[in-house]
Order: sequence, then C-alpha cells, then structure tokens
Amino acid sequence: MEQAIEAEDRVLCRLEDIPEGGAKGFPGPPGSFVGLFAVRKDGRVHVYVNACPHIGLPLEPLPDRFLDTRKQVIICSAHGARFRIEDGVCVTGPCIGEALEAVPVRLVDGQVVVPASAGL
Repeated sequence: MEQAIEAEDRVLCRLEDIPEGGAKGFPGPPGSFVGLFAVRKDGRVHVYVNACPHIGLPLEPLPDRFLDTRKQVIICSAHGARFRIEDGVCVTGPCIGEALEAVPVRLVDGQVVVPASAGL
C-alpha cells in the first residue's frame, strides 16, 4: 500500500536535500521553542529534536553542523557531548547514557515526513 502525506504530517524536505553522511536542521513549527534535525547515514534518515538532553540547548554552532568532522557521531557544540547517529544515545559527555528525543520519520514520494506535532 502506498503511503500518503496526511494533514497531521509535516514535510521537512526532499530526501536529496540531506546528503548521505550529512545533516540538516529545520526550525520548529510555529509556536515551538526548538527545531528538528535530520541525519542521513547508510541510506536511512534519523530525525531528532534539536536540544541537548543536558540543558536543552540547540546542538549546532552553525546551520546544519550537527556531526563531528569524521561524520561518525552527532555532537553538542556547547559541551562536546557525542551521540550515536542510529539511536541518539550519548556515549561521551555530561549526559552520558541519556538520549536525544527521536522523532518518527517516514519517506513518502522522496520527501522526509514527520508528525506535525514533533518538537512541540
């Protein structure tokens, strides 16, 4: 059965807008304090709320800079915490063992789709 984009969905971007091994940030929906970001790795897309579990700050120092230089982990620019891309779990830093808030994601006709309520 073919999936469709529903009224309760939010389209973040086209899949091709996120380079393989790269990341892209998105502002939150109107009225939201935090945005979202997506990482594309090994053909999969992972979406998280853009807030470090340590104190809730956005992760990136510059737009779309969520990964370390080797593009192996997500990094918090404020405290240097490192998170696995696959599940958002912190592996080093002040919030070790905690995890980024994962957002359900679907691909529909080449578009990256999340629930409209994500990040609220």
